[in-house]
Amino acid sequence: MLPTILEKCGKVGLGGEGVLRTYSQAVEAREVIKAAINCGITYFDSARVYADSEVYYGSVWRKSPKMRSGIFQASKSASRDRKGALSDLEETLARLGTDYLNLWQIHDVRTSYDLRTISGPGGALEAFEEARASGKVRFIGVTGHHDPDILTRALTDWPVDAVMIPVNPVEGVLGGFLTSTLPAARKKGIAVIGMKVLGASHYILLKFGITPELLLRYALSHDINITIVGCSTAEEVKTLADTGRNLKPLSGKERSHLIQVFKPYARRLAYYRGVI
Repeated sequence: MLPTILEKCGKVGLGGEGVLRTYSQAVEAREVIKAAINCGITYFDSARVYADSEVYYGSVWRKSPKMRSGIFQASKSASRDRKGALSDLEETLARLGTDYLNLWQIHDVRTSYDLRTISGPGGALEAFEEARASGKVRFIGVTGHHDPDILTRALTDWPVDAVMIPVNPVEGVLGGFLTSTLPAARKKGIAVIGMKVLGASHYILLKFGITPELLLRYALSHDINITIVGCSTAEEVKTLADTGRNLKPLSGKERSHLIQVFKPYARRLAYYRGVI
């Protein structure tokens, strides 16, 4: 069901990082959010731990309550216990100025300890299932970028509707998230959201002439439902929206070039895995 809903959101969504993961930049953040709306983006990502990201969104939705019904608002909780997760949800809803989330995600699952704690008695998974049953959230998901085996176990064993994974050429080199987690999600029939699409240093991009558009096209060449990118300016939002709207298929030559460029740097650039 969720994969079908995400089809209506298009290929790209606004990530909760970039200028949104800041404090005291409300004017700039609102400009980015409004630019996304004007570009036709309807998927908006955030997390309870992303600084004032939720507050910035809330400042826009409160002024345009009718707009809220037409957007897909996602957020996350990094709490591992039921009580903490439920507290996060109430604060998230208050900050966002809404009474429900379209998607609420268990944030950044990394270890076997996380798996045991979250799914054990009094764990956060209880809160997520309760919130879905009550209607405070429409769907629940899990995110991770540290260990593909751990994330695969989570999406396989837990009753989630979505998984968020890193999708970039580094992952094409290292394998795991794209070769194990993604197929497992597809087998289960849950939605797949791509993140860390621009997972590279500016030095690499400049040295080899690789553009954000090319990395977006690489991500969207995989069997995912949507990809999100954090933006810092309205111009970046426009690039994101235009690439998703006018998607040009990635050629085999382009794919091979990206893999060859990133291969020597893959482990260093996979900082988000804790592999340096």
